[in-house]
Amino acid sequence: MAALFSAAAAASVRCGIRALLRGVNRRGAAGLTGAQPPFLFLKPAASAGNHGRLPICSYSTEAPKDGKAGGPGAGGGGGGRKGGRNDWKSRLLQGDVPWDDKDFRYMLLTAGGVASLLLVLYLRDPGREITWKDFVHRYLDRGLVERLEVVNKQFVRVILVPGVDASEASYVWFNIGSVDTFERNLEAAHYELGLEPSRRAAVIYTSESDGSFLMSFIPTLLLIGFLLFTLRRGPMGGGMGGGRGGPFSMSESTAKMMKDSIDIKFKDVAGCEEAKVEIMEFVNFLKNPQQYQDLGAKIPKGAVLSGPPGTGKTLLAKATAGEANVPFITVNGSEFLEMFVGVGPARVRDMFVMARKNAPCILFIDEIDAVGRKRGGGNFGGQSEQENTLNQLLVEMDGFNTSTNVVVLAGTNRPDVLDPALMRPGRFDRQIYLGPPDIKGRASIFRVHLRPLKLDPNLDRDAIARKMAAATPGFTGADIANVCNEAALIAARHLNEFIGVKHFEQAIDRVIGGLEKKTQVLQPTEKKTVAYHEAGHAVVGWFLQHADPLLKVSIIPRGKGLGYAQYLPKEQYLYTREQLFDRMCMMLGGRVAEQVFFGKITTGAQDDLKKITQSAYAQIVQFGMSEKVGQVSFDLPRQGEMVLEKPYSEATAELIDEEVRNLVDRAFQRTLELVSEKREQVEMVGKRLLEKEVLDKADMVELLGPRPFEEKSTYEDFVEGTGSFEEDTSLPIGLKDWNQERGEIQEEPPASQEKLAA
Repeated sequence: MAALFSAAAAASVRCGIRALLRGVNRRGAAGLTGAQPPFLFLKPAASAGNHGRLPICSYSTEAPKDGKAGGPGAGGGGGGRKGGRNDWKSRLLQGDVPWDDKDFRYMLLTAGGVASLLLVLYLRDPGREITWKDFVHRYLDRGLVERLEVVNKQFVRVILVPGVDASEASYVWFNIGSVDTFERNLEAAHYELGLEPSRRAAVIYTSESDGSFLMSFIPTLLLIGFLLFTLRRGPMGGGMGGGRGGPFSMSESTAKMMKDSIDIKFKDVAGCEEAKVEIMEFVNFLKNPQQYQDLGAKIPKGAVLSGPPGTGKTLLAKATAGEANVPFITVNGSEFLEMFVGVGPARVRDMFVMARKNAPCILFIDEIDAVGRKRGGGNFGGQSEQENTLNQLLVEMDGFNTSTNVVVLAGTNRPDVLDPALMRPGRFDRQIYLGPPDIKGRASIFRVHLRPLKLDPNLDRDAIARKMAAATPGFTGADIANVCNEAALIAARHLNEFIGVKHFEQAIDRVIGGLEKKTQVLQPTEKKTVAYHEAGHAVVGWFLQHADPLLKVSIIPRGKGLGYAQYLPKEQYLYTREQLFDRMCMMLGGRVAEQVFFGKITTGAQDDLKKITQSAYAQIVQFGMSEKVGQVSFDLPRQGEMVLEKPYSEATAELIDEEVRNLVDRAFQRTLELVSEKREQVEMVGKRLLEKEVLDKADMVELLGPRPFEEKSTYEDFVEGTGSFEEDTSLPIGLKDWNQERGEIQEEPPASQEKLAA
């Protein structure tokens, strides 16, 4: 019987696998009719005829038509990294049973076990449930009962005498409430039927297991099976490390070796020429170390790329990976931290082992502040694990020697939180800061992002790049890329054939101000208040010398604001007290206009007041622009940062608050005087805004006359006196062939160098 079950299971599994691989969906119904007892019995069937015929599934053992052998080398279980986990399927379809493939054997054993269990369940004799009344009148009264088996004090199995009709089941069963009740009822039935003790059926009490205890082992068996599956698949996964790091391969480094699929080159990176030269020099260190060693120089161990978000740190690293002819390994700082203790240091070790094997190479750690934060911030579990990972990183970087030729680059937005031991020379020798690009850098970035765009043929790309660069002060590379993409989307939205200047202007408005909400309903009084509020900003800024020139003012709601004014800030890095004071007055123009024209104030100036307060505190606390507070500077807390104690006394804090209040009051009084003096101009601008909703600089000149101060608005005006109109992209003579290895024979020096030497 066991051999019969095994043969049937193997044949069923073989047929099922082949049918599944051929895409044939077959549904089989082996429903069990009738009620079933609450346990598993292994009873032989009444007759051998119930077994039916075994399923037949033939297969061929001929060689494949292409003449290739179907052995392990053809891609079975041991066919190498690419020998594939799925090659056994193709071999099976070709008629070759891949017994040598581990995956196939494991799957066959699993499927055989499941099929055997299902077959046993299907072929077992479940008996038939009856009632007490049927038992008494159909079996006990007719003398068909050989014995009664009380199983587990829950039900009674009625064993029938031999010779009962084959149509009847080999046994029947019925439930009992309790043994005492069953015994009383059975005794009463014997008395009613007049059965003498010699004719009464024997009662046997047994205890049998129904297999329910096996359910408690299922979670343990599943866990053991998962561990065995992981252990077996780890070395076969084809991934890096091949299961070296334990059952879950958690200690393996997640660093990736960048291949030639990176299509970003240095020509696609603009606005950070100095940083590009630094990165090129690092590649040149690895390609031509003799150029520096001849002069006694040592190759730097690494560099940190820092700066605000969107300035091109990761993009510069991608360009290095796409253009450097040395191996480039990249990893994210957060990938070192896991919930398991010890994973971070192990991954650091594994990463540097990979780097040493591929030396000379470049190792880039993005967002290194996730793992390189200053130590000593607490002794919690996560903090301790992060410190252990940092310690391992420090040891690995300091363990390099000059002959290793591995350069470590890192990117972060928060260099101030990095551990000093990580930033010291000998680990990260250089700190490369990538700030927002200047106007020349923005023009170069616009040229890069304008390449794939379908511009109007009548437009000059260089002219568009310069114009947009002048209109986007403070924009980073990511902002400029967003502007170019928004311009293309706007042109496509209106089914335009080309992208024009107006699309770029609308894109800049979209990026700065947010989504335009023309359908937002404003009450007439609210709309008038917004118009005079924006008119106050525009007029005050128009007549203040150090205020930014106005480009556009609108009362069409954008983003969270109900009004929108666009200015053109100057390209400057130093601000005087007078310049900051004029900016405060310009921001107060809206609130003062509301008070002058309506005699009441609204909540519309909340954002203006927030900026004014920040500016006032910065002047008093950070810039030392208060005579009473003195020439001191304290750090202001960052937004969302918790401050436990201030770096100054309570008396100084009260003095700072008083100075800030006096500064804001003086700005308010000056703005009130200016708005009262220019009341007619403010009213004209407010009425025109209610009519047109959007005013540009030409409309302001028409209403207010030319601005009484000199201002710069074009690209040429801004770059005048800087030496050139374009960004300097020339390379030092030692980096002309930065990406090529120099031969042992030195080339002859250029004629200019010969003359210089003479």
